[in-house]
Amino acid sequence: MERGESTTRVVVLGSTGSIGRSALDVIGAGGAPGLLAHGLSAHSNWERLADQARSAAPRFVALTDDGPLAEARSALRGTGVEVLAGRDGVLKMVTDEATDRVLDAIVGAAGLEGAWAALEAGKTVALANKETLVVAGPLVMDLARRRGARLLPVDSEHSAIFQALKSGGRREVKRVVLTSSGGPFRGKTRAQLRDVTPAMALKHPTWAMGPKITIDSATLMNKALEVIEARWLFDLEPEQIEVVIHPESTIHSMVEFVDGSVIAQLSPPDMRLPIQYALTYPDRHPCPGPRLDLTKPSALHFEPPDRETFPALDLAYEVMRQGGTAGAALNAANEVAVGRFLAGEIGFLDIPRACRAALDHHEYDPRPTLDRLWKVDARARLEAQRWTP
Repeated sequence: MERGESTTRVVVLGSTGSIGRSALDVIGAGGAPGLLAHGLSAHSNWERLADQARSAAPRFVALTDDGPLAEARSALRGTGVEVLAGRDGVLKMVTDEATDRVLDAIVGAAGLEGAWAALEAGKTVALANKETLVVAGPLVMDLARRRGARLLPVDSEHSAIFQALKSGGRREVKRVVLTSSGGPFRGKTRAQLRDVTPAMALKHPTWAMGPKITIDSATLMNKALEVIEARWLFDLEPEQIEVVIHPESTIHSMVEFVDGSVIAQLSPPDMRLPIQYALTYPDRHPCPGPRLDLTKPSALHFEPPDRETFPALDLAYEVMRQGGTAGAALNAANEVAVGRFLAGEIGFLDIPRACRAALDHHEYDPRPTLDRLWKVDARARLEAQRWTP
């Protein structure tokens, strides 16, 4: 396809993960005309990255793990795809003059660097990496304003809020309500969760996601991180953000206005719709995802979260009120704690305990620089690795 006014060249960071694969499905489906894969990145999965490159024909691919670089270059020899290495390769793709939008689907704090570089270059960033705003929300939003860049949400909850907010002015917003499926352990007590195994926690009832996010959904830490993300993304006070359990995962979030009107966004639990909306905004196009069939008998249920059994939400509200380095400490400790749980080193209920300890012991700074946040991140990871039940 020749480049024209209707062409949007997209760099997908984390293209081999679940969000990245869904993004390439959207780009390749053809329902949204003009979407082209311009660059793809992966950490070490060079085989899948090479397969994606042969299908999508991007200008670049990048591997952040240099180990399999030779294999990737050999696999893509003669295709015209340039294989880049490491963080410099990612930065080259996101700042390339031809790049229009960057979809940041890298899991964890590692996604911050690519988003930061893209915003600094004035690009539109479709953000699927909630940790970017959890770790550095005020700094990231300030950067976007200063550079005239745009940050669009990809998480289904934040996409729903973004869409619902268009029904009124910001001063008319009373609160936003993020919905949660409740994960695989909804209704369980702490006593029932003492012997939870990784295999049990990885069985999410409604969403198909990577292991880290799936464990976060089981502890409700995923919702905790989304609450923090919403605080910075939509410039809300902590008191304006609430969470409700909604097992059907049909309503993705809601906005209540001062007159009592509640605007909700509904769709099947499929990430292709919010991904496509972020890549084509402000336009809408036919999407390859499933459609909601309201002719079938169904019901929608809501209940408050059990914050005693799942204390991650309380940690989120504490972090929102503290600001500063608190988000970086919480996120880093959680990433390590989830890894340790998956490795069988700590129990399921130990994950929020390790996060609590790291949050309590980190050296709090109310107005950190980006460099300071990275130091807090590293220190919190070390604390969580050393933590014992």
